[in-house]
Amino acid sequence: MAISAGLAAASAASEPSSRSYRAHLVHIRDGDSLIVSDGSRQRDLRIAQIDTPERGQAWGRRATQALARWVEGRELRVEFVELDRYGREVSEIWAGDVCVGCALVRDGHAWAFRRYLRDPTLLALEDEARAARRGLWSLPAHTWIPPWEWRAGVRAPSTEALAAQGAPLKAAENGSACGGKRYCREMSSCAEARFYLRECGVARLDADGDGIACENLCR
Repeated sequence: MAISAGLAAASAASEPSSRSYRAHLVHIRDGDSLIVSDGSRQRDLRIAQIDTPERGQAWGRRATQALARWVEGRELRVEFVELDRYGREVSEIWAGDVCVGCALVRDGHAWAFRRYLRDPTLLALEDEARAARRGLWSLPAHTWIPPWEWRAGVRAPSTEALAAQGAPLKAAENGSACGGKRYCREMSSCAEARFYLRECGVARLDADGDGIACENLCR
């Protein structure tokens, strides 16, 4: 499916309802959260069906910048979907005739949020972005951590997740690959510990920040 066709299909799939309104940007919180004004009051929004990298996560700042490019200085069309547990209005947002959430996924700034997904078109757009190595997908595969897993404390994708995404598994000379190990007690050697620290981003292996992984192994 062509990317432009995917965006058009996703935008056309949800026509404005009685809960739709026009708005302008007030403030951007992060790549998928913003405050808008509908002319009478400010509304705290969370873009529906997508999830962008968190602050401190690879590509988080760039995802926020990408959202800004779509919404700053433009009249937005907003369709309310539901309230989330934080009281934000989960909403679909359009800039002109472009579905903003779809565009963020298409350009590699966001993931399709599996748990809340209603439109499978977003999965196709994500697959295309990954295949083309756009946005966050241009980074090393070990940084491809879904934001919902990052918030849960996961700092490296499992071998299974990388394989499911079609990512090449980066291997060390001793045969290691970024997998689910997180603690020094799980490492079989100093070489494996160094690999997980340097290549897989498991920062907890360097507890004192001196650049040496698992000092009980690498003394």
